[in-house]
Amino acid sequence: MGAPARSVPRSGTTLFLCYLIALLEGFDIQAIGVAAPYLIPQLGLTPGQAGVVFGAGMAGLVLGAVTGGWLADRMGRKGLLMACVAIFGLFTLATLVATGPISLGVYRFLAGAGMGAAMPSLVAVALEIASPERRTRTITLLFSGMPAGGALAAAFAAGLLEDYGWHSIFLAGGVLPLLLLPAMWILMPDSRSSATAQAGRPGAAKALFGEGRLLITLLAWFTFGMTLLVLYLLLNWLPSLVAAKGLGGVGGAGAAFAFNAGSIIGALGIGVLVDRLGPRIPIIAAYPCLALAMFGLAGADSLGPVLILAGLAGFFLLGAQYSLYGVIPLYYPGTVRGLATGASIAVGRLGSIAGPLVAGHLLGQGWGPAGVAMAMVPVVLAAGISAAIMTIRGRYIDA
Repeated sequence: MGAPARSVPRSGTTLFLCYLIALLEGFDIQAIGVAAPYLIPQLGLTPGQAGVVFGAGMAGLVLGAVTGGWLADRMGRKGLLMACVAIFGLFTLATLVATGPISLGVYRFLAGAGMGAAMPSLVAVALEIASPERRTRTITLLFSGMPAGGALAAAFAAGLLEDYGWHSIFLAGGVLPLLLLPAMWILMPDSRSSATAQAGRPGAAKALFGEGRLLITLLAWFTFGMTLLVLYLLLNWLPSLVAAKGLGGVGGAGAAFAFNAGSIIGALGIGVLVDRLGPRIPIIAAYPCLALAMFGLAGADSLGPVLILAGLAGFFLLGAQYSLYGVIPLYYPGTVRGLATGASIAVGRLGSIAGPLVAGHLLGQGWGPAGVAMAMVPVVLAAGISAAIMTIRGRYIDA
């Protein structure tokens, strides 16, 4: 009777530490977006160069997700997560000494690699901790730390960047992860795959594509790719797009805050609905609602509607995305869920690389903020169709 009693606070502590990791990742990811209106002119970046810099961070996330997903099934979560936190903290600090697009892109790439490698382990830890009837809401609760961190970054930008400059947000975003490392070392228990599970683990190709999972895997990858294209376009460019509407840097930071605040509510709300109703209705409904929010955001030109529509976009976009983090691993055997999660995130990150690049290209071609937002509507609808087929055809596999 004693062990179960101790497992509750231990699980709660582990989940809280993982939430803080997600929060700090969200802070760092949003930092480049809210700093962009100040950083781009100071470093003399063109829209195309800024898009490449934003894309470099996403490329690092791809590399990190592939590596982290493979390692998550083979080594202890604690050591891997601590290494990831140290990497993205150190290279976020390195952003302070960037002098142009090349050095800034390199530092964002390496910080992104640390962040990307952490994500499959966060999903694996949440699946280990949660009871079957609470899996999705546990994962969405954990990953709601990312928009919470993004909201903190946006609030930081609105209150401090005008006075202290863009360097200040990267100073905070680099120091805070490093301060978390001692708490992780002392408080976080380790977990490893058993020797039996190691011996019975199928190869990567069979795990992802065998036993009738080819269609599910391809749909998961496409859904993640299209969803993350829109997500990271907004995370990186929303403040600049809003500022270009004539609402200023503070208006852009306000829109980023509204987007992230809506994301937290959407992640928790849609996660609960998925646990209660199954994934089909909540996730399928989220995508057309997101498309309507993007359509409205394209036409809004005053601060009030922009804030409301940015919040709604965050609600449906992150609500669907984080719920998929809880749903997709369950389509695979328990011994390869880290690999499956990492592969889906990694392939999806190709969309996250494309998002900032697409926005930079469209702006460079004179599309303007409204054109960029409108261009995302068909992308959202394509992701919704893919998610609908996946959740209708997919079947959970007991670990």
